[in-house]
Amino acid sequence: MKNSNTNGSSTKLILLHPYIQKQGTSNRLWLLSIISMIFTVAFLLTFIYTRESISATVITVSPSSSSPPLSKTLIKALLHYASNSNNTDHMSASDIKPISDAIRNCPSSPCNFLVFGLTHETLLWKALNHGGRTVFIDENRYYAAHVEEKFPELEVYDVQYTTKMSDAKELVAVAKHASNNECRPVQNLLFSDCKLGINDLPNGLYEVDWDLILVDGPRGYWADGPGRMMSIFTAGVLARSKKGGRTHVFVHDYNRKVDKFTADEFLCRENLVMKSKDMLGHFVLERMEEGSFQFCKNHTSPSSSSSSS
Repeated sequence: MKNSNTNGSSTKLILLHPYIQKQGTSNRLWLLSIISMIFTVAFLLTFIYTRESISATVITVSPSSSSPPLSKTLIKALLHYASNSNNTDHMSASDIKPISDAIRNCPSSPCNFLVFGLTHETLLWKALNHGGRTVFIDENRYYAAHVEEKFPELEVYDVQYTTKMSDAKELVAVAKHASNNECRPVQNLLFSDCKLGINDLPNGLYEVDWDLILVDGPRGYWADGPGRMMSIFTAGVLARSKKGGRTHVFVHDYNRKVDKFTADEFLCRENLVMKSKDMLGHFVLERMEEGSFQFCKNHTSPSSSSSSS
């Protein structure tokens, strides 16, 4: 008999111990865990970096806080609308244009623009001084409140005028006589007792360097009306007390006797640069040094006249 192990093909069976199989699987799972963690960390880092980059980009391309100037086309349209209104109290185009030009050429653009009177042109002045500060002063507290409620973008204050048109000459004479005291041309009117000085505005308005001032109020066309003596005098003091530069002062209804008389005394004829064919007087006032007591160069101060007599 032949041995089967030597004569035929032999088959070998290899058995692996269960512990060895479990150890190999564990290693592979551990390796996969490490790779998964690496990818997770990489994803998180990429996400954080991308988010910061997006934020930086958004900040970079955010629009500027300063408002762009109005185009000439829009300015012309506004002027056309205002001067062609059916309202009989509106300004003429020839009176509006010098004010518009002064706003557009304001050296400290945007301008600080003070307006005495709420008129048909109120919204026009606010629109033309786009991005600047435009403040309105009116005599009627109820109308001022109504306008501010209707147009909350407007800055409106009311003041009480204590003058009468019929007392204009006397009030102007008293103010000129006190030009070295209460009615000085350079002062903070908040602390003034001058009868023609407006001293009940919000405190901060006396500290503003006004580039333009328009006197178009209060009412001044009958004897018991307040007239514009106080607003014209106040405009002259604010302009001369400015910290630097010059101030354009416009007086509407400059053709009226009292308005012209008061403006010539406190804004001064030598500062008159333009008188329109209609009703506008345009004055340009330079700042004065503190301690000045003379409004106009060609007028004799009260102190000097009294000492010489």
